[in-house]
Amino acid sequence: MPEDVTGPQSGSAIPIELLRTPPPKERADAARNRTAILDAAAGLFAEHGVDGVSMDQVAAAAGVGKGTVFRRFGDKAGLAVALLDDRERTLQEAILHGPPPLGPGAPDVERLAAFADAYLDYLLKHLPLVRMSETAAPGARYRIGAYRFWHRHVAVLLHGTPDAEHTAHALLASLAAEHLTAVLPELGEERIRAGIARLWRQAIS
Repeated sequence: MPEDVTGPQSGSAIPIELLRTPPPKERADAARNRTAILDAAAGLFAEHGVDGVSMDQVAAAAGVGKGTVFRRFGDKAGLAVALLDDRERTLQEAILHGPPPLGPGAPDVERLAAFADAYLDYLLKHLPLVRMSETAAPGARYRIGAYRFWHRHVAVLLHGTPDAEHTAHALLASLAAEHLTAVLPELGEERIRAGIARLWRQAIS
């Protein structure tokens, strides 16, 4: 059965599939330019770090005009969001159709723990990009389409607990890129993983 996102204020159930990050639809030439720009950005970011790369450098490496890059993506935060789309879709597909415990078929408490662990894998692998996408403007994190998917998925797994929607926001706050960037040097990955696992399991146990 498809997972739904019925909440206390939502009225009717909305299939969670509708909240997935959709792949872009565009002309072939526009798609080629997009791929060239994103490939160039990914390579430059990996080599020099996100903060060490300018939009001019991305345009030059992609072989397109600077105006093309700005029109398509706006700024580096827009590039970050676009680069993360494919990674997010992969995780979303695993949640919807992959094997348990991340995918359907496991108890809710196990799926919740599996999601927290899988999202942390994704976050730590792409931390500078996620941080840029989430902090480009006040509240940017909550306007990213994927956040709605993560929130609804967690809220559904928390059904039957007091105010599942609020708890889902609170749990996801522990996975904010700005927060992880700040505490990672002090706590280290092992302590962060253990602490997040305890926190998320306590929310449903």
